[in-house]
Amino acid sequence: MRFLKVILFLFLALAVTACGPKSKFLRYNGPEVTSVQVHKAARKMYLLHNGKVLESFDVALGFAPEGHKQFEGDGKTPEGTYYITHRNPNSAFHLSLGISYPNVRDVEFAKAAGKPPGGDIFIHGGPRRPVARRDWTEGCIAVTNEEMEVIYSMVKPGTVIHVLP
Repeated sequence: MRFLKVILFLFLALAVTACGPKSKFLRYNGPEVTSVQVHKAARKMYLLHNGKVLESFDVALGFAPEGHKQFEGDGKTPEGTYYITHRNPNSAFHLSLGISYPNVRDVEFAKAAGKPPGGDIFIHGGPRRPVARRDWTEGCIAVTNEEMEVIYSMVKPGTVIHVLP
């Protein structure tokens, strides 16, 4: 009888956990993402393996997307070559991947103008509340939460990201 209770308990525990919420952490076992490209004018992001597109996504950018980010608060998304610095599983925007902006050149330019360059640039999921504008971030690159789960599973820290006009 005790054996049956243990089996029944294990079965119920398994059934309850199987009905729980879907995990935001997906597994990816495909080709390594060797670089990321963002084409700002087209509002597209591509995950690449040695130049071959593995996945593509529509993106939202900073609220003033044209041109290279120069200063904190300008609403622009940086242009240039950077790298993914880290993964943030506790992002205010579902999940996020840090981008290495500002680089030395960005800092020197802003310093010469007497302004801060800004920072905290990420690829991230959507906002908690719907937004009316196409480009709504402070300078980040945004996708849907579902797309961010895929990107988060595929892109590792250290991956190069090219942000093009």
